[in-house]
Amino acid sequence: MKNRERRPDRRPGKSGGSGPANRQPGSGAPERRPSPVTRKAPPEEAVPQRALVTRSGERPAERVPVILESSGAGDFHLIDSGNALKLEQYGPYRIVRPEAQALWQPSLAPSTWEKVDAVFTGDTEEDGMGRWRFPKDALGETWPLSLLGVDFLGRFTSFRHVGVFPEQIVHWEWMKRQVEAAGRPVKVLNLFGYTGVASLVAAAAGAEVTHVDASKKAIGWARENQALSRLEKAPIRWICEDAMKFIQREERRGSRYDIILTDPPKFGRGPNGEVWQLFDHLPLMLDICRELLSPKAIGLVLTAYSIRASFYSIHELMRETMRGAGGAVESGELVIREAGLDGKTPGRALSTSLFSRWVPK
Repeated sequence: MKNRERRPDRRPGKSGGSGPANRQPGSGAPERRPSPVTRKAPPEEAVPQRALVTRSGERPAERVPVILESSGAGDFHLIDSGNALKLEQYGPYRIVRPEAQALWQPSLAPSTWEKVDAVFTGDTEEDGMGRWRFPKDALGETWPLSLLGVDFLGRFTSFRHVGVFPEQIVHWEWMKRQVEAAGRPVKVLNLFGYTGVASLVAAAAGAEVTHVDASKKAIGWARENQALSRLEKAPIRWICEDAMKFIQREERRGSRYDIILTDPPKFGRGPNGEVWQLFDHLPLMLDICRELLSPKAIGLVLTAYSIRASFYSIHELMRETMRGAGGAVESGELVIREAGLDGKTPGRALSTSLFSRWVPK
């Protein structure tokens, strides 16, 4: 489920503040707030549950804390941050968006912050709607971007997201290397896949990909990105469905994957009113993902945005889930480092999300 990029009107995404928070289950877009018009809420549907598997054996080795840092990603870099805002470069555009964790003062002069192409204004809550202001010229809704050799569309959404969470590049680079070095067919499952950038990176590297998101808009956007990247013939299954329902069905079918990426929201709703609460449902989701890993699994990656928890909470959960599997669990934070106007001048590190990753060695 999910509303990350995390996360079309995000979801996913990943997010405005420190990351995606409220997305529809399995999607990349946050849930819209109700309009002033009174509407009957859709019935909440309970996702069938199964008991957690009792695990035995030693817990995997641990590597903590691990800080995965990026200073830029393709057409993106973080220029400056401060005063609860961040100044970013996305292709030809300089953009200002809210960033609650930027507690410090900006490094660059106010005049630099004023010479931008787009500013997100309005509601600054993570799941709140707002609008974009264009100080120079009115801009179109979308524009082309590129990352790791994959072309996709940036989009000005009412939830501040722009179609990609660039801090995730550290996971995508890792995945790309693993797929290319495997020397065999690799199956990737991307849960809460949002606009499909990770799925396209995996497919371009040679993987067979299953992309799951509960948002029809996100799936539509992902297909646009697939065409833009000239990967129409790549082996990608686009699944518009509640993520928990999908993986439970895959478990019953005996399906297996070599790499699983999962980027669940803190809270979200599925297409039929299914409710996702991260703290309630994450243990079962990871438990099922463990069952979906192939005998020659390459990794299981979890990211978590906008939650009031230490990375140790998901770290210990991952280690318990992977008891008896060997390998190691590495956990910590994803951060983006400021790179200045030229994209090459290192500045402060901005934390974006927590992560935990199991690898077999």
